[in-house]
Amino acid sequence: MSAGYFGLQTTIAESVRISGIGVHSGKPATMEFQPAAADHGIVFERYDNGRLIARYRAVSDNVGPTALCTVLGDNPTRWVATIEHVMAALYALGVDNLTVTVNGPEMPIMDGSSRVFVEAIDEVGIVTLSEKRSYIRVTKTVRVENGSGWAEFSPHDGTRFDVEIDFDTPVIGRQKWRGDMTAETFRRELSGARTFGFMRDVEPMWARGFALGSSLENSVVISDDDRVINPEGLRYEHEFVRHKT
Repeated sequence: MSAGYFGLQTTIAESVRISGIGVHSGKPATMEFQPAAADHGIVFERYDNGRLIARYRAVSDNVGPTALCTVLGDNPTRWVATIEHVMAALYALGVDNLTVTVNGPEMPIMDGSSRVFVEAIDEVGIVTLSEKRSYIRVTKTVRVENGSGWAEFSPHDGTRFDVEIDFDTPVIGRQKWRGDMTAETFRRELSGARTFGFMRDVEPMWARGFALGSSLENSVVISDDDRVINPEGLRYEHEFVRHKT
């Protein structure tokens, strides 16, 4: 475990606002990062027309559906959806305490990556608080399996990610990313990797009310003949596994 994890808690220096659209709802979404005191944790607040609808701590007990995004809450009229890109940025930059407000049910998708959230936090800066950080040390391997997929935590002197994906398309195939996770590694190698999907899945998702805001501006799209159809192509070698990481 890196030395930074044994230090003091953090928050951001001042509030910062970000506006875009929801990738599933297709509707405008404005969120704000707000500083918070020590031991507050990461808390998401949903507002509708200026009225507070729900408040959730970003902990596993509050996670609802995860099929197409990560959701806090289990009632669509109250939940906060698509938090995973925000949470990735907060974790990688070491932000412990924050209130994240959003108008409506979903975080803005921006360009489909975590980059905008990283840049917003870097813009206002991170400050150190007086309370010590709490952390979990992994002392033995813990493994979870789901179909052909699995994930595990193993003891390690540091914080290292080792991620592998395997898709039945030559555009992706089997890809791996591994490395020690630091804020700079995340900024440089992972934060700009975008969400991705297949053209063949778009119409079924639309019919179910999902991906209504998805476009080539916020998703890497793979055609039915196995091509990336975004005019600019990919941002990284193996962008797909970098996004999953």
